[in-house]
Amino acid sequence: MSRRAASSLRPPRRCRNSWAARATGTYRYCWLRDATITLLALMRGGYYDETRAWRSWLGRVMAGAPDQLQIMYGLAGERRLLESKVDWLPGYCGAKPVRIGNNAVGQRQLDVYGEVMNALHLARVGGLQADDTAWRNVQRELLRHLATIWQQPDEGIWETRGGRQHFTFSKVMAWVAFDRALASAEMFNLEGPLDEWRAIRAQIHAEVCEKAWNPSRNAFSQAYGSYQLDASVLLPLVGFLPPHDPRVKGTVEAIGRDLMHDGFVMRYRTTEFDDGLPPGEGTFLACSFWMVDNLALQGRLDEAIAMYERLLGLCNDVGLLAEEYDPAQKRLVGNFPQAFSHVALVNTGLNLMKHEQAMARATGQPSHNGTDHAEPKAAASPDSGTAASPVA
Repeated sequence: MSRRAASSLRPPRRCRNSWAARATGTYRYCWLRDATITLLALMRGGYYDETRAWRSWLGRVMAGAPDQLQIMYGLAGERRLLESKVDWLPGYCGAKPVRIGNNAVGQRQLDVYGEVMNALHLARVGGLQADDTAWRNVQRELLRHLATIWQQPDEGIWETRGGRQHFTFSKVMAWVAFDRALASAEMFNLEGPLDEWRAIRAQIHAEVCEKAWNPSRNAFSQAYGSYQLDASVLLPLVGFLPPHDPRVKGTVEAIGRDLMHDGFVMRYRTTEFDDGLPPGEGTFLACSFWMVDNLALQGRLDEAIAMYERLLGLCNDVGLLAEEYDPAQKRLVGNFPQAFSHVALVNTGLNLMKHEQAMARATGQPSHNGTDHAEPKAAASPDSGTAASPVA
């Protein structure tokens, strides 16, 4: 069961007592991360009007102050989303506390910068009409601020409440932000401090490879100096390293060995990592789709297709997925319906169907047939200026 929310598909015959110890929260907000990955799936389907409208919305909510960028907003751009507890109201299966608002609004999550820059770059590649104002007032300003904070710890993609760390995925997505900016500038003749961006990109790449690599596990760790694994570090999805790099293969093997539960992938082991919430949750469906992508990128297509079909088999009678799946109870649990899960389903399905090869080549995305060793090499170089596939 998700420890952050307790909505589900249908009432079970009985509730596990452990669920009552977990929180229930409201999710009626716009996370920049969730919005960008949704836009990536829409763009792959040819829907660019939504991207154009969101680009304008982003410029408005930023209000020209990138240092005040939030990771989430109200649907109308509201900034004050203060969290409070409703003690008298029980959540699903008695899960408490019930929270209104979300304190994550004040968190630092460095990966958001990479996701925003990636989405705007791919919008240009896909033919979205150029917007010099967005480049000058949004993207360049975001990078200017990111250059001053990327070396700081953050709460990470999972919005942990156990204290800031130097999360590997956060640093990789900071790399993505500068990489995609360079790709846009070079492909579309946009102005910017390119030499400075190249230097920062190279610095981030070198630091991640040095500090996030755990030789004892033969894998990239969840955070600098950590022994813990995290499914977010399936790095080929953003082009940080090629899929056939030995470090990538080692990481995929380690995640498959230590984070797989009955054929699906957990985000991390909640019993071994203090994320500020009670331990225990289901397997995370988006992470399972990311594993499918990595298997396909490495040429393990039979395994990838089999895992994708198992994931499709989890959809309910109207084709919807929740955030997580509980293999013990054999039921969907957590936030429902969940954008992360559905967007990952779409992107992974398109990857397996080998759609949009022209877009893939234009953005430096590794081939998903597992046989192209040459193309990913450019994406792996911190100084190449090429962009790779979006995080799905």
